[in-house]
Amino acid sequence: MEIFLDAPNLGNLEKEYILNCIDSTYVSTAGPFVPEFEEKFATYIGTKKAVSTQSGTAALHMALYELGIGSGDEVIVPVITFIATVNPVIYVGATPVFVDIDPKTWNMDPEKVEQAITPKTKAIIPVHLYGNPCDMDALMDISNRYGIPIIEDATESLGATYKGRKTGTFGKFGCFSFNGNKVITTGGGGMITTDDEKAAEHIKFLVNQARDASKGYYHPEIGFNYRMTNLEASLGLAQLERLPEFLEKKRRFNKIYRETLGDCEYIKFQETHPETESSWWLTSVLIDHPEKDIPQIQKELKEKSIPSRRIFVPIVEFPPYKQFRTGNYKNAYMIYEKGLNLPSSTLNTEEMAKKVAEVLKNVLKN
Repeated sequence: MEIFLDAPNLGNLEKEYILNCIDSTYVSTAGPFVPEFEEKFATYIGTKKAVSTQSGTAALHMALYELGIGSGDEVIVPVITFIATVNPVIYVGATPVFVDIDPKTWNMDPEKVEQAITPKTKAIIPVHLYGNPCDMDALMDISNRYGIPIIEDATESLGATYKGRKTGTFGKFGCFSFNGNKVITTGGGGMITTDDEKAAEHIKFLVNQARDASKGYYHPEIGFNYRMTNLEASLGLAQLERLPEFLEKKRRFNKIYRETLGDCEYIKFQETHPETESSWWLTSVLIDHPEKDIPQIQKELKEKSIPSRRIFVPIVEFPPYKQFRTGNYKNAYMIYEKGLNLPSSTLNTEEMAKKVAEVLKNVLKN
């Protein structure tokens, strides 16, 4: 059987929900499935409100926009993340300020965050990388002391907890993506979570082209076409029901990898903070081998039908962002050079995870 890195898990329940949506004829942005998905998602996460969007990128864009962030402002971001975390900072005309990451958790280093704060700093965007919760106590302490709002990029950490609270509930806003490879998928789509009900209502207004429906096609503000469709929401409702199953499998795979590879001298696992439970969207390791680099290891794994993926490239390596480099980001580069994502799709079985671990161990031995 084929082993998958991060493929979505879709089945009969998803078919049933999508067919119900089609039968209802509410397939576009108006209809009952979107508000139901928003309500159930907010309940699951533990916030007062959730507002659906066209993507996780749109969610981050709207969070920054709602905070009034724009030209002349700075937003602190980790130097290792997916590009979608950072692009919205540019969309609103602000300047991204990159900080290095903790070498153990691979998340934004709170000490580096505090050092990067200036009078222009208007937001901090921590990313719970690969599902591993950031040090939210330290980050919220900084947020409160300096009066700087936090926008959590919780895309990869859906279902993860920090001291009993789910990620996406700590900051002013939490942002999620439901792209095809995420913990749950709606095909595309995203979500903003918040306890600020007024802000949630305004964002919901903005993503619908800022249309005042009471006056027909009247638009008192510049809006955005960032709405989720009912087809996407119906898929999301089915996936949300299956989320506990997905999380259990991902955490089981992580445990298998740790048990099987724990005695391998070349491997170190991404570490968690105390009292946290990661979603382990992707189980990831550092490999420090005296003879084989990550591309060579990937080549040998591929020859044995084992997919893998390198850690995200430090953002300051990309042409649009080289101008924002302010340091050497030694931890980020070390993790990029030595890091590897292992197969973590919930389509896989426990036996597949064991096989991956054994094959990797043999590749490193030979």
